[in-house]
Amino acid sequence: MYDINHIYEANSVEEAIQRRIEQPQALIISGGSDILIGIRAGKLAGCDLISLYMIDELRGVSLDEDGTIRIGSLTSFASVTKSPVIQKYVNVLGEAADKVGGPQIRNIGTIGGNTCNGVTSADTASTLMAYDAIIELTGAEGKRLVPIEKFYLGAKKTDIRADEIQTAVLIRPESYRGYHGYYYKYAMRSAMDIATSGCSVNVRLSEDKKRIEDARICYGVAGPIPLRTRSAEQAAYGQPVSRDTVEAFAAGALKDVNPRTSWRATKEFRIQIQGELARRCLTEAINRAGGIWA
Repeated sequence: MYDINHIYEANSVEEAIQRRIEQPQALIISGGSDILIGIRAGKLAGCDLISLYMIDELRGVSLDEDGTIRIGSLTSFASVTKSPVIQKYVNVLGEAADKVGGPQIRNIGTIGGNTCNGVTSADTASTLMAYDAIIELTGAEGKRLVPIEKFYLGAKKTDIRADEIQTAVLIRPESYRGYHGYYYKYAMRSAMDIATSGCSVNVRLSEDKKRIEDARICYGVAGPIPLRTRSAEQAAYGQPVSRDTVEAFAAGALKDVNPRTSWRATKEFRIQIQGELARRCLTEAINRAGGIWA
C-alpha cells in the first residue's frame, strides 16, 4: 500500500538536521496527511523519509516574554484551535485551522506541514500571512527567520535549505495587538474539501471605532501562492468605516488576484467569489472590532 524505501526517525531537532545532511534525497514527514497520500498514489513511491513525529519540543503554542506567539511546527490543527493563547490573541487562526479537512486530519495534520508543502489552498497560510507571520527555520548554522511572504517561492516551492527544518511559526505582538480578523473558506462542501478560494482579513480600528487604521487581506487560490492584495489594503487605509470603503476594498482586491481555472472552478468564478469574500471578511472583521458604521 505504501511504497517507502526507508524511514529515518529523528528524536531531536539536532538529529533531524543531521539526517537532512546525511540523506539529502529524503523527504520530511510530520503528520503525514499530505505525503502519505502522495506515496499511496504512486507520485512519491520508493521515497526515503525523515520523520519528525517524535520531536515533542516542536509541539505546542506559547507566548514569549516580548509577546511573540510561538507555534511549534508539529502542533496539530486541533491543538492550534484549542490553544488558550490562540483563542485569546489570534482566534481567527484557530477558526482557520478548524476549517481543515475533518476531525481525523485536524488531529494529525500540522501547521508546519500546512505551510511547508507550499500549496496556495492551505487554510492556515492565508491567515498567517494576514498576521505577517515569521517562519523559523533551524539548520546546521543555527536559526533563520523568514517573513512568510518571502517563504513562498512559487507553486509548491518554499525557502527551506537542504540542511534545515521548520521549527516554529511566529506572530509578533505588533502584528496582532489591536487587530480583529475573519477567515472565510469557500468550498463545495463544508468539510473534507480543499478550498475553491479562501480569504483572511485583519483590521485595526481607531479608538473611536469609526476609522480603519490598518487592514490586511490575504487569499488562498488567488494565484500560485497565498496572495496579499496591497491594492485592497491601500484602499481601506485611513478610511471611514462605511459601505463605500468596503466596496473600494473589494475593488482593490480584484486588481491583484490572478486565480486559475481548474476542475474545481473557473478563473472567472473564482474572481467573482473573491470580490464577495473581500466584502464579507472586511465587514465581519470590522464588526468583531466593534466598528461604528457611517
